[in-house]
Amino acid sequence: MQKIIGVTDLQRQFRTVFDDVVFEHTPYVLTRGSRPEAALIPYDEYLQFLQLREADVLQRMDEVRTRLAERNAAYSFDEVTADVAAAIEEARNEADRT
Repeated sequence: MQKIIGVTDLQRQFRTVFDDVVFEHTPYVLTRGSRPEAALIPYDEYLQFLQLREADVLQRMDEVRTRLAERNAAYSFDEVTADVAAAIEEARNEADRT
């Protein structure tokens, strides 16, 4: 179960809170002025969070790539390449005008 602690109390009790997080795997919500501002969690849980976030990003990229492939199925590679080249040229011309 998570615990909530204000930053002032955290400063006073840092060693106790740190040991609670490390050895008891107790997450803490850190508050400032009664508002949650940060969390203190065990390092292994932090690593799991990073892995889940990366997996979520990769899944979303796959979904976008699939949707783009479906939308662009009617266009050849050469047509897409020509459109990209034209867009780049237009952007360069616009930049030169400003």
